Amino acid sequence: MKEFFKIFMFMNVSLIFAQAEIRNKTGLIIGESLEINSKILQEARTINIYLPNGYSKDSLKTYPVIYLLDGSMDEDFIHIVGLVQFGSFSWINMLPESIVVGIANVDRKRDYTFPTNNINDRKDYPTTGGSAQFIDFLEKELLTIINSEYRTNATNTLIGQSLGGLLTTEILFKNPKLFDNYIIVSPSLWWDDGSLLKYEPVSFSSKKNIFIGVGKEGVIMENQSRELYNKIKSLKERDLAVYFEFFEKQNHGDALHLAVYSAFEKIFGEAKQ
Repeated sequence: MKEFFKIFMFMNVSLIFAQAEIRNKTGLIIGESLEINSKILQEARTINIYLPNGYSKDSLKTYPVIYLLDGSMDEDFIHIVGLVQFGSFSWINMLPESIVVGIANVDRKRDYTFPTNNINDRKDYPTTGGSAQFIDFLEKELLTIINSEYRTNATNTLIGQSLGGLLTTEILFKNPKLFDNYIIVSPSLWWDDGSLLKYEPVSFSSKKNIFIGVGKEGVIMENQSRELYNKIKSLKERDLAVYFEFFEKQNHGDALHLAVYSAFEKIFGEAKQ
């Protein structure tokens, strides 16, 4: 009798669960992907795009653009897009609805570094030294395409971490007009024996918001990040806001997410005041 009762219950449970069925499966889309045939870089580049909810090419509304280095789908694109979406919810209102442009990598060691005189750098990074060409690609090809294809406004933000932070600093110092906001996380300023920290930046000539963040990443990276902050803060530039934050519980692998969140709060929160 007990065995019959167990079988009866099992059959009834099976029937209950059998009533639910998968009706359809569709792809989960968070954006779109472009392939740009770059004449400057002489290669095809993948660009991942996140568009805010309700975005329409036919609308008159325009959006700021956040450019993300290391923007492949298997790098930082998805989690940074999540921060942007969350931060722009009306009940959060941390930053405005924004387009995110993730620049997928081909050879980040080539694209994010300028030529070095350090023998060990050249040995460890044999393809090094292509940052000037990559910056040309950003200025003359990518930004032009994004502004022509999407409803953008005049506010551009650049996010870079590690070697991407080195490149972001180089752009800030040498071609600052490209972006309004610079988010520099765990920058590899040790490159070429720290020569970029000795470079005299060109005049910014327009308002800049700069955030520098670093985790518990060793004396060299921590000290050089602070040195960068102090160097920028000491510049006699009008309309300059510069922020620094040390994330003592994070390291080189996980500082980016919290740093970008904090940068959004400071940069865009300051802009709303």
